[in-house]
Amino acid sequence: MGETFKAIVIDEVDGKHKGTLTDLTLSDLPDEAVLVDVSHSTVNYKDGLAVSGKGKIARSLPMVGGIDLAGSIAETSAGEWRAGERVLVNGFGMSEKYWGGYSQKARVKPEWLVRIPDAFSNEQAMAIGTAGYTAMLCVLAIEDHGTKPSDGPVLVTGASGGVGSTAVMLLSALGYEVVAASGRSDENEAFLKGLGASRLISREELARDAKPLEAESWAAVVDSVGDAVLATALAQTKYEGIVAACGLAGGAGLKTTVMPFILRGVTLRGVDSVMASQQRRQRAWDRLAELVDANKLAEIYSVEPMDRIPQLAEDIVAGKIRGRVVIDLNG
Repeated sequence: MGETFKAIVIDEVDGKHKGTLTDLTLSDLPDEAVLVDVSHSTVNYKDGLAVSGKGKIARSLPMVGGIDLAGSIAETSAGEWRAGERVLVNGFGMSEKYWGGYSQKARVKPEWLVRIPDAFSNEQAMAIGTAGYTAMLCVLAIEDHGTKPSDGPVLVTGASGGVGSTAVMLLSALGYEVVAASGRSDENEAFLKGLGASRLISREELARDAKPLEAESWAAVVDSVGDAVLATALAQTKYEGIVAACGLAGGAGLKTTVMPFILRGVTLRGVDSVMASQQRRQRAWDRLAELVDANKLAEIYSVEPMDRIPQLAEDIVAGKIRGRVVIDLNG
């Protein structure tokens, strides 16, 4: 038997998917072209569902969890990459169709890789992770739509979460007036204002049955919640504004009408980070390297060891985690 290393492996336990800390060897890994020594990963909402068994994310078992990874290339047969390069992977069905980042060693497809910008350590890259990279895609959608800071406030829903907190930080850095909606607005006021939010509103102001059209309040919206919150945000978006929708933490439903779209010309822009093109990914990460304030980034994440992943998965699904959690796979 070869040298062993640690991984969080999702398998069926008492009829339910469950992730547990397990020993693997290189022979257990998939046959892909690039072997990565993984140093860091993250805990996202999707990871929480997969590892806790609250959602059947893994399509086959056993499955190594984790939709993010950062590390250095150990071996590669792909000519465009070389050993020693620092790389990251976000999404591409990891922990769902392909083994993911909760493993001290991982074999991945070369077309998944993004070079980590020199501005970031591996830990910082995972502090941003899929959540921050998704937030950047949402901000790029707002910019590409033509929305300027002078057009009015931008609403960020789910602002205390990974996507939301990073979106607040990025939008503020670009000069937008940011209004943050959070389910724990009193508790998180100092945290979110420190990231650049001008003011906070409670989630309850949005999580209700909305009228087809309400007072025009937002030039743009970054929404990671969905359902009633998204419907209310649409009803309140200004003429020819944009709503960048990237999540469904509050539910996958959307009870709305065509009124915001045909009477106000509102754009609902879906943002997918899982299968985004390499060009869009590189653009997002390059822009993150320009915009992210290292001091503010340090305020939105904590670092935890690998053996804490099962409990952290339960916590994030229960809404008990603020900001980002980085996993040190060697800590």
